[in-house]
Amino acid sequence: MRTLELVADRSGERVDTFIARRQPELSRSRIRHLVNEGLVTIDGKQVKPSVKVNNGALVTVNVPPPVEIELEPEEIPLNIIYQDENVIVVDKPAGLTVHPAPGHPRGTLVNALLAICPDLRGIGGTLRPGIVHRLDKDTSGLIVVAKNDRASRALQTQLKEREVKKTYVALVRGVPEPAEGMIDAPIGRNPRNRKKMAVVANGRDSQTKYRVVEVLAEGEYALIEAQPITGRTHQIRVHMAAIKHPIVGDSTYGKRSDLVDRQFLHASKLDFAMPVSQRRIEFESPLPIDLRQALLRLGSVSES
Repeated sequence: MRTLELVADRSGERVDTFIARRQPELSRSRIRHLVNEGLVTIDGKQVKPSVKVNNGALVTVNVPPPVEIELEPEEIPLNIIYQDENVIVVDKPAGLTVHPAPGHPRGTLVNALLAICPDLRGIGGTLRPGIVHRLDKDTSGLIVVAKNDRASRALQTQLKEREVKKTYVALVRGVPEPAEGMIDAPIGRNPRNRKKMAVVANGRDSQTKYRVVEVLAEGEYALIEAQPITGRTHQIRVHMAAIKHPIVGDSTYGKRSDLVDRQFLHASKLDFAMPVSQRRIEFESPLPIDLRQALLRLGSVSES
């Protein structure tokens, strides 16, 4: 257990904000967790994250070592398209879960990455070392993973500030109108099925840009590009279903399809600033063969 003793240098600041300012190596989510676990005190008294500190107060933060988690490196083939000392960019295949969950500690992207980069195990002290964003199991394409805490914090900040640009290619039923637009609809848990997400009045602010790339099968389908501005669970899938143009093959928010054995959704472009140099780089991933074959069956001439 590492103990930090911080003397407040101003009044009226939330304790979680104060700690984040004084200890930038700790993420906001980690700080909130420490506070909620009773590991943060002000003048010896446990507090809530929203409590304000007074100038001169002693804030004590007890930081436990990374949780011992049963994660085993596994030799799972990965298509790594970029790697340096801070990040790894992977072109994830469909069918590969990103991170372990309790009771399912094997066969994930994290297990595969641990075989390549053992140091991931200590990042953030969670079951998701280095994972700053995710892709659904049956969504293919680009994902960036942090290789150290500094990179993790930098990428999380970019995601929070909406500075990471993610572009997806999707095949949807019907043709969205207008051909280019923004879906602005809050997303939260489906009140009738907590395992699903939905557009709900009390949901979290959510926006998705889309653009029709090609109309197929006389308007029965459309190939689109989608850019999520926010990062909600299943966001593109939920938003497209909400405007009555569900993603083809999405059995959760639409229905299965003879064209493809999974949802036709691929993370094709990823643009972000490198954590240390701040140099922006865009990575691209071509459509995998199963999605290309589906488009060929529809007579597509797109090069997506």
